[in-house]
Amino acid sequence: MMRVVLPYHLRTLAGVGGEVRIDLAGAATYAMVVDEIEAAYPMLKGTIREQGSGKRRPFVRFFACGQDVSHEGMDAAVPEEVAAGREVLIVLGAVAGG
Repeated sequence: MMRVVLPYHLRTLAGVGGEVRIDLAGAATYAMVVDEIEAAYPMLKGTIREQGSGKRRPFVRFFACGQDVSHEGMDAAVPEEVAAGREVLIVLGAVAGG
């Protein structure tokens, strides 16, 4: 069971309080994780990645195992520790402005 922590505003939109748990068999990619989240919580469609291109939205970051993995593509494999549920995948909304 994979555990995903969403930013507060997405948790509120989805009506969840803590971690989102998804079940993916075998090796998983970031795109597969978002597919599962969007299937379970359709109101989040388009909030983590762009609907047309499937790319991660510019101000959304992914962190896994204490590292920023946002530079990896959506087709990159999720670290084994995250896939096994020992570590969480954190989806974080970046803050911008002056």
